[in-house]
Amino acid sequence: MEMVYLVVALGAVVAGFVQGLSGFAFGLVAMSFWAWVLEPRLAATLAVFGALVGQILAAVTVRRGVDIKLLLPFILGGLVGIPLGVALLPHLDMDWFKAMLGTLLVVWCPAILLAKHLPKITIGGRLADATVGMAGGMLGGIGGFTGTLPTLWCTLRGFEKDTQRAIIQNFNLSMLLVTMGIYLGTGIVRRDMLPFFAIVAPAMLVPTLLGARLYIGMSETRFRQIVLSLLTASGVALLVSSVPRLLERVT
Repeated sequence: MEMVYLVVALGAVVAGFVQGLSGFAFGLVAMSFWAWVLEPRLAATLAVFGALVGQILAAVTVRRGVDIKLLLPFILGGLVGIPLGVALLPHLDMDWFKAMLGTLLVVWCPAILLAKHLPKITIGGRLADATVGMAGGMLGGIGGFTGTLPTLWCTLRGFEKDTQRAIIQNFNLSMLLVTMGIYLGTGIVRRDMLPFFAIVAPAMLVPTLLGARLYIGMSETRFRQIVLSLLTASGVALLVSSVPRLLERVT
């Protein structure tokens, strides 16, 4: 059991730093550690909790003004998506879910990263933003992955660094608050999870603040490179944790 606690703490440290730096990805990074030692529902609950703690810290340390007109479609879509994700969680095959999400990230993000000119999506307007927000809400309800698709979408939209950070930070904070409230209200959070919460929160505190400090002096180009690289690495981690288990089923 001591080894399990150590892995939980290590995952929180690394994921906290990444979230402080990029504004998202706590769940994806933490899951690459926790999926090996924790049962799926506990790992998902801890991912939501840790991501929420990180976003609260970010709201205090990295304050960026946000255009409500830009943010609102993401929020409204996310509020529709969260209950759908929570409803899917008990019935979801987590290995297949992680394999599909990992494949999406591994295929698209390096292509965007290596492109000489970043494609910029201008069609779809607020309806497209709301649809992406709904997908982010669903992923949040499933396991705290709220920022993954909205971050990729904001990058493709060509938003400036601070605009993207403000949208993702506020979207994540809103979605994670709702998700954790639903987890508490529906009994997904159990008393035996509390010791793990007590490990995650302090373990991620300093790394999150350190990552946030590094973000402040980062250039637009470097920020885009880090975001896409993190999304790619997260996709690889998801595939590594899911594909071997899927292959075991076949054999």
